[in-house]
Amino acid sequence: MSTKSLNKGKTLKSKQPKVLDLFAGAGGFSEGFVAAGSDMVAHIEMDKDACNTIRTRMIYHKLKQIGKIDEYEKYLLGKIKLVEIVEKYGLQKEFDSVIQARISKDNCPALIREVQNKLEGDKVDVIIGGPPCQAYSHIGRASDKKHMRRDERKFLYEYYVEFLKVLQPKIFIFENVPGLLSAGKGIYLRQMRQLMKKVGYNTDLRILNMADYGVPQERKRVILIGWNNKTSMKCYPEFGRIKRDYGVADFLNDLPKLNSGQGINRFRFVSRSKLLIKLGIVSDQKLLLDHISRPHRKDDLEIYRIAVINKKNGHNIKYNELPDRLKTHKNQTGFLDRFKVVDFTKINSHTVIAHISKDGHYYIHPDLKQNRSLTVREVARIQTFPDDFLFEGSRTSQFRQIGNAVPPMFSKIIAQSILKFV
Repeated sequence: MSTKSLNKGKTLKSKQPKVLDLFAGAGGFSEGFVAAGSDMVAHIEMDKDACNTIRTRMIYHKLKQIGKIDEYEKYLLGKIKLVEIVEKYGLQKEFDSVIQARISKDNCPALIREVQNKLEGDKVDVIIGGPPCQAYSHIGRASDKKHMRRDERKFLYEYYVEFLKVLQPKIFIFENVPGLLSAGKGIYLRQMRQLMKKVGYNTDLRILNMADYGVPQERKRVILIGWNNKTSMKCYPEFGRIKRDYGVADFLNDLPKLNSGQGINRFRFVSRSKLLIKLGIVSDQKLLLDHISRPHRKDDLEIYRIAVINKKNGHNIKYNELPDRLKTHKNQTGFLDRFKVVDFTKINSHTVIAHISKDGHYYIHPDLKQNRSLTVREVARIQTFPDDFLFEGSRTSQFRQIGNAVPPMFSKIIAQSILKFV
């Protein structure tokens, strides 16, 4: 290869924005940035299954890039191990981009050095991600007797700022729940922004509803953006809202019908949904992943039927309205919406949250003939993950990963707007 060709390769490489994902979860945020043309230099996440999910996805993207996507299908079908694919095609860099670690006072400097090593002399352009939201959420504070006052997760933003201080990205995007604004009567947000200002960043924030950006779900999140003097960004960017007429049903109606406890981990499936093909939810991969219904107790199935019938009549069933023989909780004054049907007649679903990992009562399928809660694949679709996105780990873990994730469709819109300034 000539020197000219090598230089050309370096030039092309340098044009790809380098992004670091902190508190990465299952990689929903980075998925949108990859789609927008970013080089994900590293992801830091403490959950083992979520780390494995991102590793698998990074390998997927590289296999697709080099024209070896058939190897990914072999992995999905259990015909080859991921480590064998990594060794066969030299994908150790992609595999090692995921760092499994709990970011803390003790290891923060070491993690920053590890990221610097992966950069090989280059600079991070963008840092994305947000610390676990439970300490800031209204639900988390309400369910904790001490209102999360001793929860160390409230101060994880301090470590986030340490990454900003050392790595000095041009832009960062900090995502969290709206409860961040009121947590500690606003003191955490004020302290956070003061620290960010101290290390060189102007910041602004908005509460954005992801339903305005193509996601078929009511999902409001604080999106705080910071920028320094290395970028042409001067104020909070405008993200183009999407006008749409598609709704929840359009994301789920093409899937095979299941009863409680039915389904197969991997099976051949060809969707005829032109909309989902256009949106990138349905891909060239003709395998449907993890469309398996939970097995439900007989009493729960009866409650589901009652809830669906009420929903069809325009009423959301309350727990204290159920027949006494079906009640198992003494509390009949609080949390009365324990059972909730996903409304296929609406443009948006109610918010998908990590609690779905505990049970499916809050995400009941509206089809009486199926009479069950939503599957992993159905929830992933509501979160706009493509059908070829594999969540590693147990079903409980998969649900938790999806519930905590940033929807990739929303992330891609954010990325496309932000990367113009890098």
